[in-house]
Amino acid sequence: MIKTNELKGIIVKNGYTQKQVAERIGITPKTFYEKMKRGVFGSDEIEIMIEMLNISNPSEIFFAKE
Repeated sequence: MIKTNELKGIIVKNGYTQKQVAERIGITPKTFYEKMKRGVFGSDEIEIMIEMLNISNPSEIFFAKE
């Protein structure tokens, strides 16, 4: 389960919009919002976000236990 609120905060902290992140990982903003709502992203998408957003502790955000 992804900690979507933390991910949203990291996106803003890095000066990006969710739309920009969606475009970078190759999906539409609508698809990005749906994936955020479900808390599920593919491994390739996660890898791009980790690099793009300089996430130093990805397991705490992308692989959090409920």
